[in-house]
Amino acid sequence: MLSRTEEIILLSVCRLQSDAFGLGIRQDVESVTGKRHSIGGIYVPLERLIKKGYLTSESESGPAERLGRPRKRFVITSNGLTALSELRSFSKTIWSGLPEQISTKLNLSPEANSY
Repeated sequence: MLSRTEEIILLSVCRLQSDAFGLGIRQDVESVTGKRHSIGGIYVPLERLIKKGYLTSESESGPAERLGRPRKRFVITSNGLTALSELRSFSKTIWSGLPEQISTKLNLSPEANSY
């Protein structure tokens, strides 16, 4: 099972694709969540996702504006894609079957009730 932070970061890596570097991931996560995140708040889960086999990282030399300092690109693995797929399926399951009264209070449309 993925934590919510891990889910958000994996989805960010998917969105950014070949531009999935630490700073870009941090900016994407902040734009999606509307919350500021520390560098550690991004890199610690990134390293955890690598240990779980959901991400890999590739080092490359940085651009001129970084004075050529190396940087890491993060790439989702097939295991990471499977984990996201399973999480989405799990979310559909736990959100389904809510009584209409609760769905109405949560402002869920019938389509949203199926996630």
